[in-house]
Amino acid sequence: MFAGLLLVIMRFLIKRDLSTAWRLLIVIAMEAVWEILENSNAVIDRYRATTAFLGYRGDTVVNSLGDILCCGVGFLIARKLGWLRSLPIFIATEIVLLFWIRDSLLLEIIMLVHPFDVIKQWQLGH
Repeated sequence: MFAGLLLVIMRFLIKRDLSTAWRLLIVIAMEAVWEILENSNAVIDRYRATTAFLGYRGDTVVNSLGDILCCGVGFLIARKLGWLRSLPIFIATEIVLLFWIRDSLLLEIIMLVHPFDVIKQWQLGH
């Protein structure tokens, strides 16, 4: 859902004259491409090397389909609320996930792009 909220905000900034159906299709396609990339050997190896997911083997098909579905739901929520009201929901969700499971979309991106050992140790509970 969080990716859907984030992608709809990005999509609104890029092209505003498309119908909602086309925007939804584009966002779902972008999420599906991410799911394929996320489960590639290169990204899986990166997860293992830089994040707390030491034994990570990739997502299951059900998990990836759930992520795509939640992305679509996030898009529809963001479309209904608008990006200004969606942003606080996204931020609140990220904060809850940080404390609940020590992970979130933004933290995952940070750790993939530029890993910090202190974050990895915190995620591992050390």
